[in-house]
Amino acid sequence: MYRFFEQLSSRIAAPFVRENSRNSKVWPCRCGQSLFFRNSQCLACSAALGYQPEQSRLSSLQPGPEVDTWLLDADPQAGLFRRCANLDTPAACNWLLPAYGAGTLCVACRLSRTIPDLGVAENPERWRKVEIAKRRLVAQLVSLGLPLIAKSEDEEAGLAFDFLGVDRQGKAPMTGHANGLITLDIKEADDAYREQVRVQMHEPYRTLLGHFRHEVGHYYWDRLIADSHWLEPCRALFGDERASYAEALDRHYQQGAPNDWSQAYVSAYATMHPWEDWAETWAHYLHMMDAVDTALGFGMSAREMDFDYQPFPLDTLYDPQHPGGPAFLSFVNAWIELAGMLNELSRSMGQPDFYPFILPTAVIAKLHFIHLVIQQAGGKADEVLEQA
Repeated sequence: MYRFFEQLSSRIAAPFVRENSRNSKVWPCRCGQSLFFRNSQCLACSAALGYQPEQSRLSSLQPGPEVDTWLLDADPQAGLFRRCANLDTPAACNWLLPAYGAGTLCVACRLSRTIPDLGVAENPERWRKVEIAKRRLVAQLVSLGLPLIAKSEDEEAGLAFDFLGVDRQGKAPMTGHANGLITLDIKEADDAYREQVRVQMHEPYRTLLGHFRHEVGHYYWDRLIADSHWLEPCRALFGDERASYAEALDRHYQQGAPNDWSQAYVSAYATMHPWEDWAETWAHYLHMMDAVDTALGFGMSAREMDFDYQPFPLDTLYDPQHPGGPAFLSFVNAWIELAGMLNELSRSMGQPDFYPFILPTAVIAKLHFIHLVIQQAGGKADEVLEQA
């Protein structure tokens, strides 16, 4: 028994002494304490911490030569930084921005066009939860190299978020996307409310981060697919988005998804309209990439586990002849292994499955298409595949 715990201890310690992954979620403080994505102060030595999105790096900080400027312990030559002005608000943002740049908000906080009324007792905590989820989304978009600009800088092509409560007439806002503006009903930050809606909508999964990843998929369809060389291939794979969205919406909520939807779609909601199929599949791509990347950063692997499933073959991919095809397929199969292991861990705690979805072969082709679009747009998506 002692030997078992000794081996377990060495495995637990291993991630903290190995090299970090491309988009790690654990970093060392100058004192040696492990730091995590959301930390703003080291619990061991009380050092100030800051997240530098351009390098996907959290670092302990040293005071700079000027008031309210900071140097990174991880890279003192990286220049001077300021901490985001939202650090001391309920948003509790731990991100950094260049000391001599314009504005006082980081790249993530600049995207929030409207925040909830903080005079409402529940809203400061709701806003904190929403911003935590949005920062994780933005960190991933930056790490993938995707174009990211605030509407305050470019109204036509920019991205913005409105976090709203009921209006003066008592009407709740509709969560969704329109022309780069993502609106979220702030009540989605209440766990009990969100779970109630999830059950009513017969959804296996509903989270703040899931909302953001789905809605930002609509934004990037506009930015990366519409009026591009990807449009016709996208229509061939996901369907023609020119079909009436209003009619599709009515049909979906009156008739539900087809009985055989799981053979070609990642979720029942994805069957509603080609735009929703794209956004749902996009969200799952981001789920998979972030989870695998995080697992690698912690030294986790399920490769030695014996799971009863057949790995997907190359001809499952959108483009089986693409040079990066084998690496993408390895990533997908690594995700299946990881999800299987984590589902069993969730069940051992009496919790719902960590990943309550099945990926049919048709969805693998769609995921590969999205990967190719993101890789062409940002140039960094393949970096995860090199480690999977």
